This record gives sequence, structure tokens and C-alpha cells, in this order.
Amino acid sequence: MALDYTTLDMLSLNHPAWRLLRSGHAPLIAGFLYRVFILPNLRNLSEADLVEALEDELFALREQLGQDAFPGTAKNYLNDWADNDKGWLRKFYPAGTDEPHFDLTPATEKAISWLEKLTERSFVGTESRLLTLFELLRQMSEGSQADPQARIDELQRRRKDIDDEISRVIAGDIPLLDDTALKERFQQFIQMARELLADFREVENNFRNLDRRVRERIALWEGAKGELLQKIMGERDAIADSDQGKSFQAFWDFLLSQSRQEELSRLLEQVLSLAPVKAMRPDARLHRVHYDWLEAGEHTQRTVAKLSEQLRRFLDDQAWLENRRIMDILRSIEAHALSLREDIPSGHFTSLPETFA
Repeated sequence: MALDYTTLDMLSLNHPAWRLLRSGHAPLIAGFLYRVFILPNLRNLSEADLVEALEDELFALREQLGQDAFPGTAKNYLNDWADNDKGWLRKFYPAGTDEPHFDLTPATEKAISWLEKLTERSFVGTESRLLTLFELLRQMSEGSQADPQARIDELQRRRKDIDDEISRVIAGDIPLLDDTALKERFQQFIQMARELLADFREVENNFRNLDRRVRERIALWEGAKGELLQKIMGERDAIADSDQGKSFQAFWDFLLSQSRQEELSRLLEQVLSLAPVKAMRPDARLHRVHYDWLEAGEHTQRTVAKLSEQLRRFLDDQAWLENRRIMDILRSIEAHALSLREDIPSGHFTSLPETFA
């Protein structure tokens, strides 16, 4: 995307992240949401828990800034932040409960991530990132090499390097990472772990947008059911076959492996017990960060399952065949509602006939 004047002007008017940064309550919103969602790596909170946490935050701020600061209630603030004209929180009802829950939107997480980068870091590690870049280039080079002999030559070179290292270890030469190198790598791990959770919010949001487009298309469709289903399934396949869809599936397959989960648990336990890492006072939830990833992946899978359920209900919709007139009326109402969603008329714009018992 080109960052020209027109594009940036449009973003400044329409993007929730930009609106958040321009908000007069940005310090409250960003600071609170960072503390309750991002810092503990949580994906959603019930309304009751979030209201209680925000009430405590507002009480502390009023004690500091005066009782006139932030005059609204915690619940009203949360609902305002979740409104479409803000788009900083997603309000939804999990299956099997009538209590609303809240989660960050991808736009909010991007804004908070940018704010994090404005703060001065105790030290900026460059070695580990350079090694990561080098490793990525090596993987791409080797993974795209179709010449069998070239692949064999590279594997033999790596085997020689391993044999040489084994010989050095046997001889007592065991190179270890110093404290700075350990801290640098752990800092990078924390950053990437958080970014991964943020990526899942965006992936899940993309699937929800697909679900929304599907339901809108069903409401507005006037042709044959078979043709509609072909278009819908084609769009869903396009998402699944996209780079994002393939990457998510590869991640999900990797994380579902029991051996991989056990390996991650073992490595985390080992690294978090190192003295230089302990000195950084890492969040205790890092012990189970891979389970946070798993939970995030399950959220995404449930979104896809919800889309499939929408399609199944449409396929089983016998009223479509038995009483097309009723379905046409209902879909007409849905279509009118969708057309008014972005531009709700003011005043009285429709009426219902008076009924008598």
C-alpha cells in the first residue's frame, strides 16, 4: 500500500487504530486494554470481569486526577469502545452463554503495538535478529533448491559441521551463550509470541468478515440456490487456499502434535529456569504460552465452523422449497436492514398497524 496523501487521509478518517490514537481518552483506552488483554496474553474477557477491572482503573485515576475525570460508567465506556464508529473492542456472545464478552480488534492491537515501540528499550538486540534473518534466507534457499546434487552437497556440508562440533565438545570445547545473548534472544521470543497472538486475532477477523459477506449475500440473493452455494464455496476455498489460510493450517497441524507440545513445554521450562532470564522477571503465563496459541487457533477454527453451520442451515432450509413467498419477505427485510446499517434514517421512518387483543 502506497503511503500517499489520499491513502493516509482515508486512513485517518476511517481506520480504528488512527481514531484510537486521536481519541482524547487514548491514554486510558490503550493503557487499560494493554494491561488486561495484551500483557497477560488473554483473548477475551466476560463483561462482568472487564467492567470490574475498568471500574478499578477509573477509581484510581479519579483519585489521582479528580472526581470529574472520566465521568462515564465502566460499562458505558466499554460499549462505546465496541461501537462500530470506534471499533476498538469486539463484543460478542460465546456459544451457550447470554453474557457478552469482549476481545481486542486487530486495529486496536496494532495501535498499542505501535505505542509500545515508542518507549525506550533498555537495550536493542541486533545479533539474534540478524541470525534469524540469515536462517530465513537459508531455509528459502534450500527449500527452493530442486537440484538433488545441490541438496546432497548442502546436507553433507551440514553433517561435516555437526561432526566437527561433536569433536570439539568431546575435547571439552563447549561454547555457551553469555548473559547478554540469552537476554536478547528471550526478548525477541517474547515479542514474537505476542505478535503471533495478534496475528490470530487478524486471521480470525478475516474469517468473520467472510462469514458476514456470506450472510449478506444470502440475504440479497434472488437466483437459484445451487448457483449461490457455488459462489460461496468458491470464496471460502479462496480463503483456505490463500497464503494466510495455508500458513494457518500449517501452524495448526504443527501445534496439534502432542510431541511438539511436549517439546515446547520442555524448552520453555528449561529456558525460564536460566538465571539471566529469571533476572528479567518474565510473566508467569509464558510457561503456557503455547496453550495460549492453541486456544487462539481454536477460536479461529470455531469461526470457520460457524461459517460451515451457516451453510448447512441454508442447505437444510426446507422453507426455501415449501414456501418461497415467506422466505422472500424475510430476505427482503434483511436486505433493507443491511442497506440501512451504515446510514440509519432519523426520526420515524416506518410504522406498524395498531393491533388489538
